[in-house]
Amino acid sequence: MDLKEQLKNLFPEHQESEIEESEDSQKKTLWLQDNPLICKYEKRKGKPTTIIEGYTGADEDFKLLAKDIKTTLSVGGSFKNEQIIIQGDFRDRIMQILKDKGFKVKRVGG
Repeated sequence: MDLKEQLKNLFPEHQESEIEESEDSQKKTLWLQDNPLICKYEKRKGKPTTIIEGYTGADEDFKLLAKDIKTTLSVGGSFKNEQIIIQGDFRDRIMQILKDKGFKVKRVGG
């Protein structure tokens, strides 16, 4: 018995609302800029990192983009100083993800 069935047993006269569905349908669109995002590779403390920078939109949008990239690649990372820092060398895959979202991407180094 899952949670919805348990709630129906506790509250039989309750009607389900459509508020939950409308929250899922309101996916936030990211602001696409004219200048390309810069995707570069660095070694920090001997470990490879991929850095994305150059976004001129709102910080919240850039944080959403960072979260989406991290969950898509299943890797760790952070958002600091207007940069997305991803653990590992994933330049090609990140560039493809950003191009699919409609961004222009420029590869720097190597």
